[in-house]
Amino acid sequence: MAPLQTLLQATDFRSTFLANLVPAVTAAFAVQLVFGIPAVIRHSDFFYDFSGGWTFLLTLTSSLFLPALRSNSRTIGADVSLDAWNWRQLAMSGGVLVYSVRLSSYLFIRVLKKGHDSRFDETKHKPRRFFIFWMLQAVWVLLCSAPVIAIDAVPLAAFGGIPDVTVSDVLGLGLFALGFAVEVTADHQKSVWYDEKSRKIHDELFITRGIWGRSRYPNYFGDITLWTGMAIAAAGVLAREPIQVALGWGGPIGLLKAVLIPSVAPAFAAWALLRVSGVPLSEAKYDKLYGDREDYKQWRNNTPLLVPRIF
Repeated sequence: MAPLQTLLQATDFRSTFLANLVPAVTAAFAVQLVFGIPAVIRHSDFFYDFSGGWTFLLTLTSSLFLPALRSNSRTIGADVSLDAWNWRQLAMSGGVLVYSVRLSSYLFIRVLKKGHDSRFDETKHKPRRFFIFWMLQAVWVLLCSAPVIAIDAVPLAAFGGIPDVTVSDVLGLGLFALGFAVEVTADHQKSVWYDEKSRKIHDELFITRGIWGRSRYPNYFGDITLWTGMAIAAAGVLAREPIQVALGWGGPIGLLKAVLIPSVAPAFAAWALLRVSGVPLSEAKYDKLYGDREDYKQWRNNTPLLVPRIF
């Protein structure tokens, strides 16, 4: 109990958002250091994605539980009931946790099958650069968790001043569910394709079946869509006057915070996937391998990059 009380006192800022953000930042970087330092020493990328799931888990657990413990003066030994949170806090935190466990498990299993992560074939032998990648994963988790961290920081009583369900709740969480479903479907179809290829059921060089025939990167579309949905759901709540008052924001600056903080998640996801590690690396790899093939050129030229073709 003493470490918990020390943590609550050390993060007892006047700003409830800051009081929630600091422990989340600490948790994210702590997990990456625990996994990252041994990995850098051993030149191993084995647990990179696995650690990402744990980073989400501990970051969002601190984000959800610490405000309830602080506001109700609870200790670790006390019971924590669902009445300690608004349904949005449980839905958003739970949704992101399910997303993170599913994604990190999928990527970890993929590494187990391949024996390595091709993204780090060269980088893992360069300690400083490899260490930066581990720290960047903490940044990724924090930026994508920003909408949830902000919502979890809202005192429970403040939710009584807004409607039980709003248009932004339905639209945002609906988009999150849609994006999640698309990403899961795309990953499942690709896993089946790889499995069939390993068993010599087909000899296709690249996947064009299912949703992959309607988008070249449907998994990235799903990821960006679900974070967009989470941002809409969070912003719709944070912009409400009772919530602004409870967070100590208010005025034009407060409304700006209500929009910008949640928007960090989809903006960063889109930038990382479309400009940095996702599409650019894959396009370069596939163009080099199959760029002279007519079937690849036809699929590349006739299939949308991101948004799946409906008809």
